[in-house]
Amino acid sequence: MSNIVKANSSIFSTIASFEDAQRIAKGLSSSDLVPQAYRNNISNTMIAMEMANRLKISPFEVMQNLDIIKGKPSWSSTFIIASLNSCGRFKPLRFEFVGNDTKSDEYGCRAYTDDMDGNKIVGPMVTWLMVKAEGWLSKSGSKWQTMPELMFQYRAASFFGRLYAPDILKGMQTVDEVKDVVSTIDTDFEDVSKNDEIIKLLDDNIDLLSEEDILHIQLVIDTKDSKNYDKVIYQLKKLKNE
Repeated sequence: MSNIVKANSSIFSTIASFEDAQRIAKGLSSSDLVPQAYRNNISNTMIAMEMANRLKISPFEVMQNLDIIKGKPSWSSTFIIASLNSCGRFKPLRFEFVGNDTKSDEYGCRAYTDDMDGNKIVGPMVTWLMVKAEGWLSKSGSKWQTMPELMFQYRAASFFGRLYAPDILKGMQTVDEVKDVVSTIDTDFEDVSKNDEIIKLLDDNIDLLSEEDILHIQLVIDTKDSKNYDKVIYQLKKLKNE
């Protein structure tokens, strides 16, 4: 039997454990049943095995619930809820929606439960105000637009877990959180890049533009009017090629 299985220690603790883990990972990663992020990827599979070792669960369970979003490992929301419900510290997680107007900024949701001594434990509130302020609602393809009730519960469960059971989450966010954050960062970076491109194109073509055009483009730059970025870039590039 493998030293990993017997000792339940880190697969990176010794050379022997590491070599054992490599052999096991090779077999797991060759299966058609594992998600794409782990298929024929021994390195990713070894990380999933290490996480399974720490949580004392099946490596296959980790691989089914640990997604890689742009290099960031993240748990599925359902896995976090299931882990909290089965950890033995709390009674099953419950959710409370607060507010009568489902469209108001104050409307929101929080997760709560009792510990095994009967003490009520309440997680942080997630409101529409937070969702909008963080940019989760406005991003393209946001599930907050199509299934807000479910997203409120998923996010409330994640906040509860990070506050009261961080050892279960191992410091990682949920898939939905990472997608929200990464998408927001990508959009911000893209907007800054386009703004810089317009500044350069304006400088290169300023002699070819009317005073009215220059003022309009400068206004787009100063106000960071991202809705008009593509239109201005197209016009400036077209002017440069004429």
